[in-house]
Amino acid sequence: MSQLVRFGVSIDKDLLDRFDHLIQERNYTNRSEAFRDLIRQELIKRQWEGEGEIAGAIILIYDHHKREVMNKLTDIQHDYQTVIISTQHIHLDHHNCLEIIAVRGKPKEAQALAHSLISIKGVKHGALSMSSTGKEIH
Repeated sequence: MSQLVRFGVSIDKDLLDRFDHLIQERNYTNRSEAFRDLIRQELIKRQWEGEGEIAGAIILIYDHHKREVMNKLTDIQHDYQTVIISTQHIHLDHHNCLEIIAVRGKPKEAQALAHSLISIKGVKHGALSMSSTGKEIH
């Protein structure tokens, strides 16, 4: 079981006022939880740079009428079967599709997959959102 530790922080009043406004906008009940989330976010970012395991999602918007775009997306995804854990395909309208690809594995592999997919001609927008698997963050 973790042990709760209290510590003091010196901070400029203007910065604290801006932080209090931010945590109010985000519906935090207190500063402590907001600080904990900021610390967790920075620790998770370090995982993205290392060799630890991440979980995340690649979001793609593309025109399925563009020549060969769907075949190229599928071919690349087959090359990354060890990273991809799930995909979801959504028809947004007659031309545009949304693909959500859930990934888990090494950060560099997820980034390589995302870059390969996003760079395909016909992909209008793509983004990789990485997070932690939750094992190392409390």
